[in-house]
Amino acid sequence: MRIISYNVNGIRAAIKKGFTDWLQTDPADIICLQETKAHKDNVDFKSIEDLGYQTFWFSAQKKGYSGVAIFTKIKPDQVFYGNQIDHSDFEGRVIRADFGDITLINAYFPSGTSGDERQTYKYKWLDEFYVYLQELRKTRPQIIILGDYNIAHMAIDIHDPKGNKNSSGFLPEERAWMDKFLENGWIDSFRQLNPNKTGGYSWWSQRFPSVRLENKGWRIDYICVTDTLSSKLKSAEIYPDIKHSDHCPIYLELN
Repeated sequence: MRIISYNVNGIRAAIKKGFTDWLQTDPADIICLQETKAHKDNVDFKSIEDLGYQTFWFSAQKKGYSGVAIFTKIKPDQVFYGNQIDHSDFEGRVIRADFGDITLINAYFPSGTSGDERQTYKYKWLDEFYVYLQELRKTRPQIIILGDYNIAHMAIDIHDPKGNKNSSGFLPEERAWMDKFLENGWIDSFRQLNPNKTGGYSWWSQRFPSVRLENKGWRIDYICVTDTLSSKLKSAEIYPDIKHSDHCPIYLELN
């Protein structure tokens, strides 16, 4: 099973930059997108489905905002739209697909960069999402949870940890949530397979065009798995040269 997670920062904008052409190279069996910023009917989804992907979309009620999607060449047994937490579902943040014994959850975690109100909501969302995941594990013990977490976990995951110690996405409370998450039966697949790799970033600020050229980025996109899947991890990669967005795709292959 080859899986990609990719915050496209607007699927229509990404298509204009060659996203569908990239899909023609068969980068993965399952492509999970965040921040689609569109409803399915407003996207040329037929050209994507013609490549052999079934497409499942969960969009925000607010137009041009948030949204997640799963494009898959492996037929899921069932798909769940949202996680029954009202505000999260209103913003189109979670979609789940079950493939046999494996559950895949594609999530777009909130950002707190726009101010205190959204940062407070981010903490609330993280707490609610953690409870949701731990409850789900009781019946679905093999889970992949991937997406834009909007958190750089460790100093190795950010180009300037000292300069960003007070920045949303690298705040102590956010990093502590990641500590708790990963200490309670979850594995960061990229860090598990690339424990000492530096410069493995998945997002670069668009405010300064040179930032991506100089690789002054953050690793805020993750594919995490329950420890029950640890023996199945084969390879985990980041693809910084794929440039349809301010993020880049991340990849996991499972045996």
